[in-house]
Formats: sequence, C-alpha cells, structure tokens
Amino acid sequence: MEGRLSRGQIVVYAALGVVLLLLGVRALGGESAPASDSGGAIEITGGGAGGSAGRDLVVHVAGAVREPGVYRLPGGARVAEALERAGGANRSGAADAINLAAPLSDGQQIVVPEVSPDGAGTPAVGQEASGGPVSLGSASAVELEQIDGIGPVTAEKIIAFRDERGGIGAIEELDEIPGIGPATIESLSAGLQP
Repeated sequence: MEGRLSRGQIVVYAALGVVLLLLGVRALGGESAPASDSGGAIEITGGGAGGSAGRDLVVHVAGAVREPGVYRLPGGARVAEALERAGGANRSGAADAINLAAPLSDGQQIVVPEVSPDGAGTPAVGQEASGGPVSLGSASAVELEQIDGIGPVTAEKIIAFRDERGGIGAIEELDEIPGIGPATIESLSAGLQP
C-alpha cells in the first residue's frame, strides 16, 4: 500500500497540473492582462511587422502635426502609425512628403514638412518646421540634397540605407555607406539629426 497515493495527494497533484496547464496556455497565447483596472496608463501592445516586434519604440513626431511630441509605439510600427498618434498632419502639413510606410526605429524623429507658401501642396525645399537640422529618419532626397556635401547620389544611398535597416538611430551609422567616411560625417553633423 505504500506505492499508492492518498486522496489528498491526488487533489494536490491535480491542482498543480491545472495551474501549470493554465500558465502554459497563457504563455503560448502571448497576451497578458493589465495589472489593475485602476485607470492607470497600462497599455498592452502587440508587435507588428518587422524585426523589432515585441519591443516598444520611442519616437519623436515633430513639424506640421496637430500634437507634436514623443510617443511610445509597438515594435514593428510604421511612420503612418506615429503620425496618427500625433493627431495627423495639421492644415499646413504635407504628410505625403514623407514615407508613411517606412518602419520606425527606436529614437527616430519624424518631421512632417509644411506645404510651400505658394499652396501647391508640395513641401518647401529644405524647410523644417523648427528651422533645425534635417531628420535622417524622414527626410526626402530633395531635403537631403539641401545640405552641403550631399548630392543626388549620396542622398539616394542614404535613403536606401535607411529603408534597408528600418531607420537610422545615429548619424555615425552613415559611416557604413560606401563613400561616406568620418570626415564627411563630421561636416554633415550640423545639418543632420537621426
């Protein structure tokens, strides 16, 4: 009779089995519930497309948008989602001038340019809402070419590099582009930002 389990032991093992089963289902489901419903700002987000799915990204949306600021988005989010979180482009914003489908990278700045003063619906060349440096994360080839030392070929290389990597987190990453070295990066750093 020593090899048999008592009724109490069977109940304990069954309860442990149920708990383990529930934990396994929860882990496989990949979702968790908020820790409390006390009205706190707990947000459960799922990953979208891209290699950084599951890790939140923090981006700065600036320029001609309704609510410029710093936003947290799920990994794999796109520029369009960041723009949406900032309330969209304002009346003078030219959202179509930036690549809305580009994947976001952590620390990226998205600058929505203003429509040209002639009202033609195209952004003013080289215009930045803050008057500051051009954002590598959202600049068009035309905007990049306005910076001394960047011509059409280099601008296209930068955009291809940015799109391939899903963004540029630091100006120093441009060193990986053939034809751009430390000296060129140093001369460009005043007119560029990640």
